[in-house]
Amino acid sequence: MSKLKINIPSKIFSFITRAIIVYLIIMSTTYGWSKEEMSKAHPDIKNNLKSIVYDLSENIGTRNYANYKNLEKTTEFIINKFNSFGYMVKIMEYEVNGQVFKNVIAENPTHVDSDDIYIIGAHYDSCFNPGADDNASGIAGLIELGRLLKEEKLSKRIRFIAFVNEEPPFFMTDNMGSRVYTRQLKDKKENIKAAIILEMIGYYSEEKNSQRYPPLIGPFFPNKGNYIAVVGNINSRKLLKKVVKNFKSSSDFPMESIVVPGFISGFNFSDHWSFWKEDYPAVMITDTAFHRNKNYHKETDLPGTLDYSKMAEVVLGLKGAVIKLVNENKGKKK
Repeated sequence: MSKLKINIPSKIFSFITRAIIVYLIIMSTTYGWSKEEMSKAHPDIKNNLKSIVYDLSENIGTRNYANYKNLEKTTEFIINKFNSFGYMVKIMEYEVNGQVFKNVIAENPTHVDSDDIYIIGAHYDSCFNPGADDNASGIAGLIELGRLLKEEKLSKRIRFIAFVNEEPPFFMTDNMGSRVYTRQLKDKKENIKAAIILEMIGYYSEEKNSQRYPPLIGPFFPNKGNYIAVVGNINSRKLLKKVVKNFKSSSDFPMESIVVPGFISGFNFSDHWSFWKEDYPAVMITDTAFHRNKNYHKETDLPGTLDYSKMAEVVLGLKGAVIKLVNENKGKKK
């Protein structure tokens, strides 16, 4: 039996081939090509943040006045990190009930022809738990910002401060590390232009209704806990606007903000409160704590619950925001 041969005219064959190529191109472009995972675009930042959170919350663990050895280990950890970047590190000591507590203060030794000081801060103690989000995430952000900003050309001074004793029983008392620090600022007459406090920046969720709010606030904000928030008081509203504007010009990561009277409970729950008490402009950068993270102040606040890719995006956005903030009047005469 002879084989059946089908002859397709070359013009028709060429047309079919071209049609298939065009079809494949059209179909392939109906899918997104760019990948926005920070773990691939910025693996060093993600890995640095993750490493710090694991070191603090897993390797060291609970760190507070009742676990004083761990608190001291944390202090040394932070000092060593900033020393490794070439920062000048100072220790501010104070005593409570026979125990000596330490705020860790780091500044870039590079000379800056300005007396203006911008503070970036976070607390390093935890509330009788591993404290991965609260607040190893904030300390990780503080340290990584220190690394990222070290070589930047900045027209103002940036001071990085790791505060002790933010958690109970010192919370919102005169023995809170940041409160001890801010009470001394006025006496030193330093020109503090702003404080940016990192309070829990690692927990995110794409699930509906994963974000809760105080009464009457919810209708104005997203119901997914997939953003970073900025909180300021009336005196800090100009600073807040600048931070938000600068962050959004540096990052596509979603950011929400709110300005409230400083006395409203809940919005003042961190070290920014200490700056508000002395009338310094200060904002809190936060994943909204217990309004989103169900592990808040529990043993389940573990490093495996955090999203380090999103943390990396937040830190990169803050890097850009800080650079623009401190350099906004560069070259202008006073």
